[in-house]
Amino acid sequence: MSNIEKYQRVFCELFNVEIENLNEEFTFANIDQWDSMAHLTLINELEENFDVMFETDDILHFGGYLNGIEILKRYGIEF
Repeated sequence: MSNIEKYQRVFCELFNVEIENLNEEFTFANIDQWDSMAHLTLINELEENFDVMFETDDILHFGGYLNGIEILKRYGIEF
């Protein structure tokens, strides 16, 4: 499974959405179920799936689907 597929799977399973919904508008401000608990679950799932440990600033600034890809790239994850 490619990194983008793993990344998409986490979002699809956590937020119960189809891949087609994952775009620049998929942000915490636009998704009702993206609350603080969902955010922590998302971070935990991504850390486990990509074997990384996010720094606090990255956790706080992880605000959207596309933004998350850019953050993971800083940890050496290639998409």
